[in-house]
Amino acid sequence: MQPRHFLTLLDLSRDELRALIQRAIHLKHHPDRDYQPLKGKVLAMIFEKSSTRTRISFEVAMAQFGGSALFLSPRDTQLGRGEPLSDTARVISSMVDGIMLRTNSHETVTTVAEYSRAPVINGLTDLHHPCQLLADMQTFFELRGDIAGKTVAWIGDGNNMCHSYIDAARQFDFKLNIASPKDYQPLPDIVASAADRVALYADPLLAARDADLIVTDVWASMGQEEEQAKREIAFKDFQVNRAVMDAAKSDALFMHCLPAHRGEEVAAEVIDGPQSVVFPEAENRLHAQKALLEFLIKP
Repeated sequence: MQPRHFLTLLDLSRDELRALIQRAIHLKHHPDRDYQPLKGKVLAMIFEKSSTRTRISFEVAMAQFGGSALFLSPRDTQLGRGEPLSDTARVISSMVDGIMLRTNSHETVTTVAEYSRAPVINGLTDLHHPCQLLADMQTFFELRGDIAGKTVAWIGDGNNMCHSYIDAARQFDFKLNIASPKDYQPLPDIVASAADRVALYADPLLAARDADLIVTDVWASMGQEEEQAKREIAFKDFQVNRAVMDAAKSDALFMHCLPAHRGEEVAAEVIDGPQSVVFPEAENRLHAQKALLEFLIKP
């Protein structure tokens, strides 16, 4: 039987995603150290990009569920020496129960999934970051209830996080307003896939109007450091500040996947203010991924 993979939010049905969120909330609020559904199971974690939240959350999730996790970098495997991905996927998946990849190219994750006998999880690629969206949705559900019919404003780069928010708008049935500089908008084909849910704006204040949730990310992601100065100019009018939050609903939440650069994409008074839920959001990476691992790997 072919394994289930989680490469984007579209790999699960709407009902499965909602059940996953509710399961994550239950696991968070009803911890049971004797519950070890993944006892004896092993998750291979392949990192081409460094990580804090992704590595810790997956390792802790496997440990709390009775399993174990292997940290693998290109220096530790034949990936860094040119072995075909198809061969690597066949070999690794014959020995472990799941594979999580945090990698540069989305094609890497899709190729590994094609040849893997074990479930493959996208821990981040250049196109999507679905695990972060599980945590974000869990956080909203916990604090505000179902997000269906709500309005979310994405302010900033049309990057992998933005793409996953577009997928989330489709799967969780909310409206997504995106404000990005002209040359940094999300990919047109991904926008078109959710055309009835997504609206593009040139003005962050217009995108944020009456929003229930405001989200942003760094202006220059990992690997784009050489573009920092250019991006600072392009994004100077796309900071989430007090004016942006005031344009949203009075009880709007603020989220950021972290790490954050205060004074750049977000003002300190916002990320450290009462509407910010960035730290519960970060913690929920653990609980959402426990629910995901249970869903994909549990016998």
